[in-house]
Amino acid sequence: MSRIFDALNQAAGEASDAVMRVVAESSAPLPPRSGDAAPKIELPAEFQEVLGKSVATAGGVADSQARTLPVRLEPNSPLLPFDTTPNAASEEYRIIRTKILQHPKRPRIIVVSSAGPADGKTVTAINLAGAISLKSDARALLLDADFRRSSIAKTLGLPATPGLAEVLTGKAELQSVIIRTEQLPNLHVIPAGECSCNPTELLDSRAWLNACAGLRAGFGYIILDSPPMQAVADYELIQAAADGVIVVVRQDHTKRGRLDAALKNVPPGKVIGVVMNCVSDWFRIKHKSYGYSY
Repeated sequence: MSRIFDALNQAAGEASDAVMRVVAESSAPLPPRSGDAAPKIELPAEFQEVLGKSVATAGGVADSQARTLPVRLEPNSPLLPFDTTPNAASEEYRIIRTKILQHPKRPRIIVVSSAGPADGKTVTAINLAGAISLKSDARALLLDADFRRSSIAKTLGLPATPGLAEVLTGKAELQSVIIRTEQLPNLHVIPAGECSCNPTELLDSRAWLNACAGLRAGFGYIILDSPPMQAVADYELIQAAADGVIVVVRQDHTKRGRLDAALKNVPPGKVIGVVMNCVSDWFRIKHKSYGYSY
């Protein structure tokens, strides 16, 4: 663990006091639940007011006209832990949401990435978008920009196509690939789609910049799941179109040297914060007072 703390301390000048943490039961994505029935989610009171609303999406298409599909998760999944059951992970993601919404630079397009694979960036991206969507005035879009190892559609039990790849190749309109989730109507998803060419060529294009501009006009917050920061050139093209970057670090997994190199490659001022994933219970400070547990 000391290697992670040392790396985070070294990056403190860039990340400032925006270092964030999150407790998750697992960082591995889970397959969609089999069967036709959608999971029942008992929504918290803060979200009830957005049910049934139809507001404009990117390109002027109303939510009522977009595809509305149920999210299907495995039992005990660490994804979207936002029902009324008390949950430590739920509170941590709400803390991260608050830090983003109150960030002085007001970032709206945010890349969630990590120094290497299996750090939990996809789980973090999904849950962060879900947490933001709970606010009635914050329409959130979760965009899978990891063409090489896309997993958001499969993890959420949503169709893999059409998606971003079809938009960038001119095979589909931007409005047609947006999915509105049934259980969380303020959460929208664009899968990666089927990429038949080099992803770098798709992202190094005017079509990618136009897509980002169109989505920015239609959504309050856009969360991008990208490849690991040191893996391929795709990440650089994705973060270039974004307002900020969140780096996911996994306890006892992330390598110090790889994290150091990844943080140095983020443009100055773009690091929003660092999320520590799969944190052990002993690491969390516990204090109970006036009915609250920290």
